[in-house]
Amino acid sequence: MQNVTVSDLVTDLELKVISGEEFLNRPITTSDIQRPGLELTGYFNYYPAERVQLFGRTEYTYMNKMTSDERLLIMRRMSREETPCFIFSRHFQPEYEVIQAAGENQIPVLSGREATTQLSSSLTNYLQARLAERESVHGVFVEVYGLGILLTGSSGVGKSETALELIRNGHRLVADDRVDLFQRDENTLMGEAPAILQNMMEIRGLGIIDVMNLYGAGAVRQRQQLHMIIDLKRWEPGEKFDRLGNEPEMVDILGVRVNKITLPVQMGRNISNIVEVAAMNFRARSMGFDAAKAFEQRLSDLIAQNSGGDR
Repeated sequence: MQNVTVSDLVTDLELKVISGEEFLNRPITTSDIQRPGLELTGYFNYYPAERVQLFGRTEYTYMNKMTSDERLLIMRRMSREETPCFIFSRHFQPEYEVIQAAGENQIPVLSGREATTQLSSSLTNYLQARLAERESVHGVFVEVYGLGILLTGSSGVGKSETALELIRNGHRLVADDRVDLFQRDENTLMGEAPAILQNMMEIRGLGIIDVMNLYGAGAVRQRQQLHMIIDLKRWEPGEKFDRLGNEPEMVDILGVRVNKITLPVQMGRNISNIVEVAAMNFRARSMGFDAAKAFEQRLSDLIAQNSGGDR
C-alpha cells in the first residue's frame, strides 16, 4: 500500500486549501469517505474519525442554521487526531468556527469545485487506486482495441519490440518493463507504470525512448484494466502448444482470475498481428461467440453424419 497524504489530494484533485496549508502532510489511511450528517446533530457513537470528512450542500446549510457556539462545539468533537481533513464541495466557504476548530487540531480545511456526489466519487476512486494492495510484475502492458493486455516472457523474447509495433499500429502503451497491478474491485485489476517509467520504453540496441514524445499523447495511457495475459515463449522443437484454445488458462492475481494464453515465438511469426487477433478473439468470446466451440460442434455434426451414413 502506498502512502497518501492530504497534499496528494490537493495536488492531484486540484483542491483549494482554505486553511491549514502547513498541515497538508497528514496521512490518509482509508479510501472510505464520510458525510458527517449525524455528527452535526450530536450523534458520535459510530463516528469514523479516520476518514476524509466531506461536507456537501446538506451539511453546509445545516451548519449555517446552528449558532456559533454549537458549530464550534460540534467541530471540536469532529476534529480528532486521526482525522485527515475537512473538504467542502462546490467551493462552499465554511464558517469561522470550522476553521478555528480544525486549526486547533492541525487539520487542513479544503474545498473542491465539483458537486458533492461527483467529488465523493473522485475522492473514492483516487484513494482506492492509491491505497490498494499492489503487485509489481515484469512485462509490457498495452491497450489493444480497448483491452488491457500484459505481455510477459523471459528477458530478450521480444516483449518491448512487439509493443512498439503495436504502438505503430495505433494501439497504446501503458507500461514497459515493470507494471504495478492493483485491485479496483473484486473482479477488476488495473495496471499502471511506476512514476519513473511513465511513457518510457527500453529497446535493446537503441536504449530508452519516450513514446509520448515520438508518437504523441494518443500513443500512451496512464492506467488500464487488465483483461488478458499473453506469455511469449521461445519455440523449442517437440514442445506442445494449445492448438484449439478450448480451455483458456486462468491465473490468479490479487484474488482476481485473469485469462492467459501462451504464444510460441519463432523466426517469421508476426507476434504483434497475433496479439491483435488474440484481443479481437477475446472480445468475440466475451460477446458469446467461441470459435473453438463452433469448430467442435461442426466436428461432432460431421462425425454424426458419417456415422449415420455407415448404418
